[in-house]
This record gives sequence, structure tokens and C-alpha cells, in this order.
Amino acid sequence: GCVNAIVPLMERLVSTPGDLFADRTLHSDPDHYTRNLIRLAEDGSLSLYAIVWRPGQWTPVHDHGSWGVVGVVEGALEERSFMSPDGTIHRDDGIRLMRGGVIRLQPGSVTSFVPNPDHIHETGAPAERGGAVTLHLYGRTMNSFYVYDVAAGRRRLIDVPHNDS
Repeated sequence: GCVNAIVPLMERLVSTPGDLFADRTLHSDPDHYTRNLIRLAEDGSLSLYAIVWRPGQWTPVHDHGSWGVVGVVEGALEERSFMSPDGTIHRDDGIRLMRGGVIRLQPGSVTSFVPNPDHIHETGAPAERGGAVTLHLYGRTMNSFYVYDVAAGRRRLIDVPHNDS
């Protein structure tokens, strides 16, 4: 549905992002990847972030509770996916996740996801590949998500900070 319609728009946006960033400061942090809010729909149904990744910075294993479309403006982004063998997660413990595939996205690349029921992954900028700047559009205000402790089989809901750029 909407994800398929948005992908070509994101492709155009990441190939010529100048106007989007012209009047903004994109923050970065030496200790962790940094989310910069670009646009937020008044009703909270859409949010667009520019994420700045320094080399070697990664998200925790997490989900989104939403669909999403991600585009790479510069650098390379790696996504490592996880999946629940039975396809559903009903509790915050006793979770068994298996590693899925790895995707490496280059500048101009776009990927998308839908909850199935949870799209679970970790993403980052591999240290040997340099930093990255990426655009992330979600079907909700992305101010929280579940973080997974894969070894312990648990998840917890966390609030996710961002910078207003």
C-alpha cells in the first residue's frame, strides 16, 4: 500500500536532499547515533528523521510498531534482521529470536518494512565503512520502541530521544 507509493519519493529525496537540510543543523554524537527530527505530522501519523551515524555506531536490536521507509543519503548502512520462529511475540519475556539476513545499503538505496507483526532488526554504520546519514519515515511518531535482549529472551519498551534540527 502506502509503503510502495513512498519508496520512489524517498529515492528522489535521498538523491537530492539539499533543500531538506538547507536550514538545519544535523547533530551527531561521539557516543551514539543521533536522530534529528525533520518533520512531524500534526496528528502524529508520520515522522521523518535524519539519522547521523559515526563509524561503528549501531542501534540496539529493536522493532518499530509501524511501517517505515529508509533511504541512505551518504555513507553505508547495514541492517541485520531477526525473526521470531512462530511469527508472533505476545509477552516481554520468553522471546526466541533467530538471526535473519544482512542488507548493506549504499548511497541512494532505499529499503522499507511493515510490521509482520514486528520488524525486528539492528542497524548501523560498520566502523570500516565510515559514517552515514540516512532518512527514516515512519507511520507514527517514533518516540518509543521495544529493545530486545536476544540472549536473555526479553524486550522492554524505551523512550527514544531526538534532536529538533
